Amino acid sequence: MKISSLDRRLSRRHCFKTPLRVRVWKSPAPEETTESLNLSQSGVYFATNSAIREGETVEILLNMPEEITDEPSIAWRFTGHVVRVDRVDSTWGKMGVGVQFDCYEVSRAEIPAAS
Repeated sequence: MKISSLDRRLSRRHCFKTPLRVRVWKSPAPEETTESLNLSQSGVYFATNSAIREGETVEILLNMPEEITDEPSIAWRFTGHVVRVDRVDSTWGKMGVGVQFDCYEVSRAEIPAAS
């Protein structure tokens, strides 16, 4: 199978809307609750009103769906870097943020429902 040079994904992307919490690493800004627009084993794409920039390190807490891990859905904490930022909703000013996961740990924290 030939992969396009524009498609650099390491794993299959799933269109899951799952609640997540995100914060910029070592930032005084508060954590934000939002939801994923799509998700894979190697990254996540979500919409936010926060000023997150490409290249920043972020921490993300979410319940990784069983369809991705082949394990029951539990909370995972990821550290990753922002690889993409683009406008997804010009009316509300939301930005789409793509994050590539660098490392993770299984967490016991509860994930709140997205508002």
